[in-house]
Amino acid sequence: MKYKQLGQTGLYVSEICLGTMTFTGENKPGGIWAGIGDVNQKLATEIVEKSVAAGVNFLDTADVYSAGQSERLTGQAIKDLGLKRSSVVIATKCYGRMGPGPNDIGASRGHIMDSVSRSLERLGTDHIDLYQIHASDAVTPVEETMRALDDLTRQGMVRYVGCSNWQAWKVMKANGISAARGWARMETIQSYYSIAGRDLEREIVPMMADQKVGLMVWSPLAGGLLSGKFGPGSNGPEGSRRTAFDFPPVNRDRAWACVDAMRAIGDKHGASVARVALAYVLHKPFVMSVIIGAKNTEQLDDNLEAAKLELSAAEMKTLDEVSALPPEYPGWMLARQSAERVPQPK
Repeated sequence: MKYKQLGQTGLYVSEICLGTMTFTGENKPGGIWAGIGDVNQKLATEIVEKSVAAGVNFLDTADVYSAGQSERLTGQAIKDLGLKRSSVVIATKCYGRMGPGPNDIGASRGHIMDSVSRSLERLGTDHIDLYQIHASDAVTPVEETMRALDDLTRQGMVRYVGCSNWQAWKVMKANGISAARGWARMETIQSYYSIAGRDLEREIVPMMADQKVGLMVWSPLAGGLLSGKFGPGSNGPEGSRRTAFDFPPVNRDRAWACVDAMRAIGDKHGASVARVALAYVLHKPFVMSVIIGAKNTEQLDDNLEAAKLELSAAEMKTLDEVSALPPEYPGWMLARQSAERVPQPK
């Protein structure tokens, strides 16, 4: 297992992060969560134990996952295993609707302050290592959100802050405000990225390089579509997540071409399509950590093996070509006009 810096901080996290969205417990809230996972406390503890044994020190959850059940099961698993608190980096998120009221959602100071206390209680800890705003709030000013997050870090409730599903310009604005006022900055962004969905390479990747922001990848298997169990005209195995919850949106023709290419490469390595898909993302230099989720230990074991799969430059080139993004403005114009302004080697 490799470890990488959390953004520009001195904290190191495993390149594979255990996502706990599948942790639902006995009291499942229904809705989309019923189709995403059905992991009870016993299995959740076993999944955390196997992950830690494989070198994973990074756990990601959110208050909205199964209405708080995921956080409870994650915290209980850490307690049951007797893990030293400093041996794991706990990341959670707030923003999603946690009640029926108009202020039970969003990135306002009020909702953030209410949410962090409840997350700490559910997790059974006195601090959260990485606290993330789960979505881009179109109503709350960025200044209000960043001030609230800075207050949490000064109070010691939160160590570092990040965001998820934000636009590149908004992260730039947030970090510009924080730099000017001496506040905590966005150290990470959690975004969708897979071989079948490389859109973040257009704007978010250049922003991360400029701002030294770490990338946490969610849904590297495109909601299971890249598991190798799906194909043209197939809805996949019964009970699969994609069948119950068809998300995130994917260009399926491009996805099937990627699956074919990954299957051929996987056959050479004796690896599953899913393992190749994860390894492809792990090989990208701008990726800090890839979030995996599991419904059972067999799935977990296969995903963890992706950290050991070495893809050759030729194999990466093949996968890059089959998954290439179509040209989009202003990208194609920037490439044309900047042809003579390529940075020279020092």
